[in-house]
Amino acid sequence: MTLALVSSPQNLSCNTLTSSNENAEIEAIEKTYEKFDDLVETLKKGKGWMTEHLVQFQGFWLSPSSALKGVLFVQNHFKPQPSDIFLATSVKCGTTWFRALIYATMNRSNYSFNTHPLLYTGPHDCFPFLDAFIYQDYLISHSTSNNPPSPRLFATHIPYELLPKSMATSGCKFVHICREPKDVLVSTWLFMNKLRPKHLPPLSLDEAFQMFCEGVSHYGPYWDHVLGYWKASLEFPDNVLFIKYEDMKKEPLFHLKKLALFLGKPFTEKEEKEGVVQEILKLCSFDNLSNLEVNKTGILRYSSQIFVNNCYFFRKGEVGDWQNYLTDETVKQLDLITKHKLKGSGLTFGSSDNLKLNL
Repeated sequence: MTLALVSSPQNLSCNTLTSSNENAEIEAIEKTYEKFDDLVETLKKGKGWMTEHLVQFQGFWLSPSSALKGVLFVQNHFKPQPSDIFLATSVKCGTTWFRALIYATMNRSNYSFNTHPLLYTGPHDCFPFLDAFIYQDYLISHSTSNNPPSPRLFATHIPYELLPKSMATSGCKFVHICREPKDVLVSTWLFMNKLRPKHLPPLSLDEAFQMFCEGVSHYGPYWDHVLGYWKASLEFPDNVLFIKYEDMKKEPLFHLKKLALFLGKPFTEKEEKEGVVQEILKLCSFDNLSNLEVNKTGILRYSSQIFVNNCYFFRKGEVGDWQNYLTDETVKQLDLITKHKLKGSGLTFGSSDNLKLNL
């Protein structure tokens, strides 16, 4: 006997309601982007690193064609879930490394280290950018059938102050990575010049230095970006974890265990004895990831308009490489700005000394 599956009037009603809600959401998104061009014309412009211009929006500098659209989408249309996990960083602060670490940690019971997705898929594809889900990307990647499994993992460069309050109050977790500003400057300058269109002249280090000091950098001012998450971590320690890049490089085992504990997936005693923590660190190490074929030859769709060679995300990953590029005078000036910006906050850059906690 064959059973025919017939939709009941109740199911039809639910489907109609779902369709109606989706249409309303699409219309709302379209209205947001209809206003985009008019908004850009009202914003203050500054010289861009990767693009011709950056625009200042609500106190931060964004590329108009990608970052600003991403921020508008998140502010107006993103629906956070309490189980969401966000890796929140400024540009060139270890995003690629921590993407791999968090993905491997959260999925360690799902994959063997010998056949792990990170061996043939770039960290950016395993752990997508929230910012990149502008209109077309949202419709393709965030439909009900394609919604990422819980907990959803998203990376973002969006400053804490630009995030909608719904993300701060939903119970989701943020992991923020900060890095010494001098290393951020040098790494960003080298990275952006690789992406800079050929019709624009290369950006000199002197130009990049002046722009960085003035706060005119992608998602900058850098110090304001860091301080936003620092203050949030003090106010909401259960929801915002603040980690220094230098600390992770110095004590990776300690901080990976701390990270797993914060994310609600601590390593068991058995896992530690079996060397699982070390295996994750080995899998996600710079040497391993940078030598994988996918990260040598693969291409990332960074947004609907920007495509980036995966190899660009792997340069050195070292602490203190700024010493090979900056003069004594520029170092002094940057350090003075940092001291002034962080005064009274309780935050300092560089490696911390209080790493002797028991986990």
